[in-house]
Amino acid sequence: MKYKKYISFIFLLTNVIVFAQNAFFNTGNVQLHDSAQVGFHTNLVNNGTLDNYTGFAGFYADTEIRTISGTNKITFFNVEIDALQNLELFNSLGVRNQLDFINGQVITPRNNTNITLDFIDYDFYAGEDNERHVNGYTSLKQGNKNTADFTFPVGDGTMLRPMTIPNANRYYTFKGAYFYEDPNFPTTFTANFLTDQKQAIIENISQTEFWDLDGRNETRITLTWNSRSDISALANNISQLIVVAWSKTENQWVNLDVLNVTGNLSEGTITSAAFVPDNYEAITIGSLLEDEIKTDNNNILISPNGDNLNDFLVFDEVEEYPHNKLVIYNRWGTIVYQTEDYKNNWDGTSNGRATINKEDKLPAATYFYYLELGDKPNAYQKLKKGWVYINR
Repeated sequence: MKYKKYISFIFLLTNVIVFAQNAFFNTGNVQLHDSAQVGFHTNLVNNGTLDNYTGFAGFYADTEIRTISGTNKITFFNVEIDALQNLELFNSLGVRNQLDFINGQVITPRNNTNITLDFIDYDFYAGEDNERHVNGYTSLKQGNKNTADFTFPVGDGTMLRPMTIPNANRYYTFKGAYFYEDPNFPTTFTANFLTDQKQAIIENISQTEFWDLDGRNETRITLTWNSRSDISALANNISQLIVVAWSKTENQWVNLDVLNVTGNLSEGTITSAAFVPDNYEAITIGSLLEDEIKTDNNNILISPNGDNLNDFLVFDEVEEYPHNKLVIYNRWGTIVYQTEDYKNNWDGTSNGRATINKEDKLPAATYFYYLELGDKPNAYQKLKKGWVYINR
């Protein structure tokens, strides 16, 4: 139902409210009670208090952009958006219960993540599609009445490109947006996320799109792709796909690994392992080096059990190139071992930064090796890479 001609059941704690031809100004305290309904056919400027726990608010326009601005955030219980030319936020809009996308998009400034469409103790939203979604940032306060996973209804203005996080059943806050642009040349970030700066186990990184997810608590993320994502440029099959993120500390793309992947090269979903979003600036889809390694036949098996058979990782090349550098990663892209001037003596023991006991034996699993070869120090000329499987 649309409330296009009236404002009803409004209880005013103060009456410092000004109606103008093109805006509704509030510098006082406005509360909606019980079944109160308010329809805004003009712009809303809030410099007072609009923080409601009940009632309904609708935003309507046919030929003009509807705007929300002012110094103070606005919160309503149930919200309906029917603005053909979009609803633009210059101040955050909070939804406590339900949101209906009827017409138009909600546009938030991508260069100011403090202004978002906020879901606060929300129940559900409906109506989102390619023409009706959030073009910018959406935030979620978890631990609300909706116990399902939360899907951010975000896109680029022409296409809905959602991402999903699981419900943590705690009061965690996350915010996110979608960017249909090359991460090498982002338009609203201070840094470039260069796709040639990546962990050695990563083969390709999407140069078509990326997402931003902010939050200080651990979560997983499910990304989507469609025909516009050009996944076939990343991998020959979806088993190669991984979720990658730009690490703030390492200044490179790292592998967040994969818990589940569905679909085909035209459309599908991919779910990462757990991570803390605030440690990363951009998230997208990438691929492992699997196919290249299979064709190079660079897979190695070691079984470090003391029987003098395959106890060590051995490369014939290190005798010819004593000046070398060996790095070994686990499937999550964490370095578990690295050394220079390798002597064919690695037996599956970790010396990585995350290792507490430097004598820790790595568990039986598949690891990725990256061997740089040179004929003098710091002059690496050849490269060998592949998978090594530890069998214990």
